[in-house]
Amino acid sequence: MPYVMVQIPRTSAPPSPAPHSVPTSADVARLAGVSRATVSYVLNNTSAVRISEPTRRRVHEAAEELGYVPHAAARSLRAGHSRMVLMPAPDVPVGPLYSSFFNELQWALSRLEYTVVQYGGLGLQGDEAARAWAELRPVAVLVPGGGLGPRGVSVLKRSGARAVVTLGPERVEGAHALLMDHHEVGRSVGAHLLARGHRRVGVLVPEDPGLELFSRPRLEGVRQALAGTDATVTELPLAYDEKAAADLAGRWRALGLDAVFAYNDEFAMLLMRALQDEGIGIPDETAVVGADDLMLGRLLRPRLSTVRIRLPSGRELAELVDRAVREPGAAPEVHEVLGAEVVHRESS
Repeated sequence: MPYVMVQIPRTSAPPSPAPHSVPTSADVARLAGVSRATVSYVLNNTSAVRISEPTRRRVHEAAEELGYVPHAAARSLRAGHSRMVLMPAPDVPVGPLYSSFFNELQWALSRLEYTVVQYGGLGLQGDEAARAWAELRPVAVLVPGGGLGPRGVSVLKRSGARAVVTLGPERVEGAHALLMDHHEVGRSVGAHLLARGHRRVGVLVPEDPGLELFSRPRLEGVRQALAGTDATVTELPLAYDEKAAADLAGRWRALGLDAVFAYNDEFAMLLMRALQDEGIGIPDETAVVGADDLMLGRLLRPRLSTVRIRLPSGRELAELVDRAVREPGAAPEVHEVLGAEVVHRESS
């Protein structure tokens, strides 16, 4: 078979589009007909200098037209610190109550002109995590849960963090502390069930090891409330799974329990459904109490008794962060912030 050689003409590649130059504050100033200082005052919301509303409007319109965004790093150099507040993502499942709290906190910090960054460093714990957080040079760090030690606090402060705030059961040297003692949640449930005449109390303990920070103190709180009485406490490990709940409900009558504190409303709803499927009457055979006071608990039949947990407002915590940033040399503040109150409904 004959071969034919074909020469492919050499063509030049199409030219790449010219990169757009990054707009600067000088460009904004020229377009708005003002000085660069005025641009800085307007876009940084500086209140110490009075600027007329028409001028502010011209600057904002020019910045929008050019696509100009202030440089956060440059702003930090001028201020001597960043405006970044780092919030490490919790390494345990958090329910709607805590999600709502963190959302309110982020909103309140943004109103104080902080930038909130959530850090998702899976696998990092304690002081090792603190070194990773420090690389980002935040002005403040809010640490949920436990694990951070004095050494980690020191690393963060040496890297420029003016405020380290922990949210957990214990205070850490050098850090501001919002103490959340979940023993009180268990004590309030134990006292409620005892007053209602229940003497054989089960306490669900989630099998997720990350939740031990909350579940173990709640279990111990129930034990404290029932200590010295004729009531007994039975620990009930449970995975958040329909089959696990059905298996527990299948042997419920053999356990001989007349009440259960189900850790929180979500576990309570999971167990209630399984108990009702087994024909176990609530509260006639078994009283059920949850925690967190979720709206879904009020929609159940019977309506779910629960513990209403009072957390600090996001605004109060944001003000603490701002105060600590402005006064980094002040002594660490310690606040006990978790309150617990049983809301009695039909399930108990």
